[in-house]
Amino acid sequence: MTDFSLNTEDNFGPIGTEYDLADLPVAGELPRGLNGTLFRNGPNPQFAPVDPRQHHWFLGDGMIHAFTLRDGRASYRNRWVRTDKWVAENAAGRSLMSGFGGASAPGVQVANTGVANTNIVWFGGHLLALEEAHLPFEIDPATLVTRGVQSFGGALQGPFTAHPKIDPVTGELVFFGYSVGGPLTPGMSYGTMGADGRVTRCERFEAPYCSIVHDFAVTEGHVLFPVLPLSGSMQRAMAGQPPFAWEPELGGHIGVLRRDHGVASLRWFRADNCYVFHVLNAWDEGNRIVADVIQYDEPPLFPRADGRPSDPAATRSRLVRWTLDLDAGSDAFKRTELDGMSGEFPRLDERWAGLRNRFGLYAGASREAGRSDTIVWLDLVSGGRAAFTLPQGDAVSEAVFVPRGPGAAEGDGWLVAVAWRGAEKRSDLIVLDTDAVARGPIATVQLAHRVPFGFHGNWVGDAA
Repeated sequence: MTDFSLNTEDNFGPIGTEYDLADLPVAGELPRGLNGTLFRNGPNPQFAPVDPRQHHWFLGDGMIHAFTLRDGRASYRNRWVRTDKWVAENAAGRSLMSGFGGASAPGVQVANTGVANTNIVWFGGHLLALEEAHLPFEIDPATLVTRGVQSFGGALQGPFTAHPKIDPVTGELVFFGYSVGGPLTPGMSYGTMGADGRVTRCERFEAPYCSIVHDFAVTEGHVLFPVLPLSGSMQRAMAGQPPFAWEPELGGHIGVLRRDHGVASLRWFRADNCYVFHVLNAWDEGNRIVADVIQYDEPPLFPRADGRPSDPAATRSRLVRWTLDLDAGSDAFKRTELDGMSGEFPRLDERWAGLRNRFGLYAGASREAGRSDTIVWLDLVSGGRAAFTLPQGDAVSEAVFVPRGPGAAEGDGWLVAVAWRGAEKRSDLIVLDTDAVARGPIATVQLAHRVPFGFHGNWVGDAA
């Protein structure tokens, strides 16, 4: 496995301090209408792992970073998520767990509630730290104190996705899980939750095989589950080999169900061999479903099933449009490239989630594969494109769109992202105006320390 989240000289490495910083220096001027908090989540190991050979970036303890902007001023706070693993290891003063199986050190047993290190979402008055193998942890939005596992009254059980979708029309939350029958099993779940936090549907089904299904797509009428051949294998795990690996002979599959009919309406379609970590958006067009995704021919960060490393040429990602014709049978799946730059972390104006959207964005890599240095803003209707590239040696995280106001037109607002300053070994929060992305930041909030590379985050406005 990849041991690159332990090097503290690089921004993949963890930081060991929890900060409370007020009145941070700002270059430029923060918009007065930008009032709220950007919450970000990512892996930040508390201790070196028991066995570094089994360590993977995806396994680090979750750490929440909160940038609060209000009336032109900025503050920052960060806290580890106090999972059962974090609490036990903090008391022991050393790592007790290693590998994807979460195995404890000899003689030590720790409740397996995960690391809560992938995303952080505001829903129904709850701030939820998420990762895909376990239930959410609830976080206090003001203090970042960990409140504990959130099962919504016991209605949620088993794995819960790091990428739930919130319907902007109904307020409903749509979620899923994989390996719900136990580690490395093909069972999956599908569920919905009302805006009041009440679980309204929770069903299970069998996928063609165990796959890392990191994200999924939701439209007004449908849900798509991309089961792609980054497979999980208990046989490999028991033999001491990587439990997750690229196994293209399994083929690509897309499960589609109707939101109003649930699992009873599930159909499977064949797809090209590829892998997708993240979906930008999806919508219905008559009997067709359109989904814009970041697609790889072969996934990075994981080996092939025979133990060989992945092919770097095949792990180049790009923004691709999938079209699935529900009436076309074996010829149902088509794909078209939308933008030529390699990238990741696609986002949109979330008020158009599940609807036909015009604007989208992602973090692009203009110089070095796998190192995002560019924010790309796309008009997916006209083909317009604007991009801002950071200076050589710097890198950017996932950018999040914030509307200029509750009645703003689609795409009218700001993009907020954390930037790593490579030469200075520290981080900034940058703010771009969607009317002039290529001009670069209109405001930069400056930190004296760094925010390690992480995964996902979301903006929570003061009105929430």
